[in-house]
Amino acid sequence: MKMISLAEELSRTTYPGRGIVIGRSEDGKYAVTAYFIMGRSENSRNRVFVEDGEGIRTQAFDPSKLSDPSLIIYAPVRVLGNKTIVTNGDQTDTIYELMDKQQTFEQALRTREFEPDAPNYTPRISGIMHVENGSYNYAMSILKSNNGSPDSCNRFTFAYEHPAAGEGHFIHTYMGDGDPLPSFEGEPVLVDISGDIDTFTERVWNNLNQDNKVSLFVRYIDIATGKYDSRIVNKNQ
Repeated sequence: MKMISLAEELSRTTYPGRGIVIGRSEDGKYAVTAYFIMGRSENSRNRVFVEDGEGIRTQAFDPSKLSDPSLIIYAPVRVLGNKTIVTNGDQTDTIYELMDKQQTFEQALRTREFEPDAPNYTPRISGIMHVENGSYNYAMSILKSNNGSPDSCNRFTFAYEHPAAGEGHFIHTYMGDGDPLPSFEGEPVLVDISGDIDTFTERVWNNLNQDNKVSLFVRYIDIATGKYDSRIVNKNQ
């Protein structure tokens, strides 16, 4: 698979929806993840990321304008021991709770499917990073409707062992704008991971569509120690 510039991939469409990037820094020292949300409606745009323990959660920027919290208020990032879970919905909690009971990432997601938001049936995208004793691997998943039909859930998991420095994978909910919104297709895109956490955060944020971007979370985890540094960027201030 040919590596693609993350900046170019982000700027290619006005509405990739929600997206997860996971990879390894170009110096090889850090496990890297980014999660962003975008919105077209007032309800979707009325959000910010806030810290919540070792993870984050979404909350309404203006609570008086929150009309339906069911699919937009959740914890995108949670930490379970040496595992960092990143998703676009409340399946974060499902993964956390079932992995805490010794089930696997894939087993946990077997209990879930795409979102019930007809006619889009937004895919549930998820990632898990495992950093322990200087080793690092990650996996990504997408649960999607069968070509727009809610009668069947198509399940895909992609696992990456010993990821190479400077490489990552990018998965997002939609192929672009539309009505209904077309679900992501194919494997996670191989993208470059470059720069320190601030440079990387700025690159991701600046290449998301100005009108539709809402919030961004970035974390760099030291593979040797497990310590991490995070950034949150919210359009609503």
